[in-house]
Amino acid sequence: MSSKGNSSAGDGGGAALVPTLRFPEFQDAPAWKLVSLRKASVPVEERVGERELTPVSISAGIGFVPQAEKFGRDISGNQYQRYTLVRDGDFVFNKGNSLKFPQGCIYLLQDWGEVAAPNVFIAFRLKDGYANGFFQNCFEQNQHGKRLQRHITSGARSNGLLNISKETFFGVEIATPSLPEQQKIADCLDSVDVLIAAQERKVEALGVHKKGLMQQLFPQEGETQPRLRFPQFKGAKPWKPFKLEELCTAKISYGIVQAGPHVPEGMPYIKSTDLNSELQLARLSRTSDEIARKYRRSEVLPGDLVFSLRGNIGVSQIVPKGIPVANLTQGTARIRTRGPAGYYLAALLSRPVHDRILAVSKGSTFQEISLEELRAITLCCPEIDEQRRIADCLSSLNDLIAAENQKLDTLKTHKKGLMQQIFPRVGERDA
Repeated sequence: MSSKGNSSAGDGGGAALVPTLRFPEFQDAPAWKLVSLRKASVPVEERVGERELTPVSISAGIGFVPQAEKFGRDISGNQYQRYTLVRDGDFVFNKGNSLKFPQGCIYLLQDWGEVAAPNVFIAFRLKDGYANGFFQNCFEQNQHGKRLQRHITSGARSNGLLNISKETFFGVEIATPSLPEQQKIADCLDSVDVLIAAQERKVEALGVHKKGLMQQLFPQEGETQPRLRFPQFKGAKPWKPFKLEELCTAKISYGIVQAGPHVPEGMPYIKSTDLNSELQLARLSRTSDEIARKYRRSEVLPGDLVFSLRGNIGVSQIVPKGIPVANLTQGTARIRTRGPAGYYLAALLSRPVHDRILAVSKGSTFQEISLEELRAITLCCPEIDEQRRIADCLSSLNDLIAAENQKLDTLKTHKKGLMQQIFPRVGERDA
């Protein structure tokens, strides 16, 4: 693939449509042309009628989803027979706005056979001379949305759909090269998608492995011994019950900072929504120096465990080395442990005893557990050496998962950057 300068188009009479990067065999090929969807495709308007097909919806960022899965039931009702019959190879435009696709999303149906799509969606099929894979990547870049933007003068209607007519939609123009170049681009990006999908499966498999391992390394509810112990501890002392605070070096305390639109400088703070299912904290919000000084007594340090008392209740994470001293907001608690117990407790609280935490929580607007109830939670623990071995195992696995997630993010970033280079930039007046 070779570089040929960054050319863009204005409004028809501007610079030629030529991408920054072009495959060698197309270096001297003609510039790309703006082609309307009206010219490149035909509407799909066949009705489902009496056929028994899966009613689907479209979710931005996901694609086709059975209605029963998305809504918990089939919502087609009496409209089912009027639904559009969509076949593999057809595109469907959902004109509902979303964060990722403010002007609506378009997805290609693949490996479904035939489905029934709501007739408020716009379905179409490309003509000969136009490659599905190429246009699919154009729509993934939201090229259609950039062209539709100037036609949308108000927000979504009460049914959540934008007021975009078929005439307007099929007037959308997409910068398009010859069919061989379309196919070359599609094949290139498809190969990247294959790598991304393989990496996603790897990350998912590691997550499943981690979940299964934790179920074996900790006693299940109602049990006092784990089902799996490391070989060196098979003859060790039985696990003993402790109250959570008995495992801490300081009293479990509330976070007291009030979260809000603070000055984005000064000491970081941690709120409950910063916490997730991983064992180690990665993301921080920030507060002002003035607020930081006022609330010094809610500080957490590397090695402390941060616990969510409300919202995503029961989620806990370790503050790792390298994270600066931080404050805690309301709705979180600081658990300061001894030795290696932090990783051990984070894993134990997030999995085996999570249901017990939920059982003692209270609240009508949102669930919340009090410090007194948290301090009194009973946990079964082994001697410190076995705690350390479990903590080391889970920490290593967590590091591996983080590394594989980083590889996944790198692949996605690579694809995004590649797409910015192999598609020409269309000028703002066309968008």
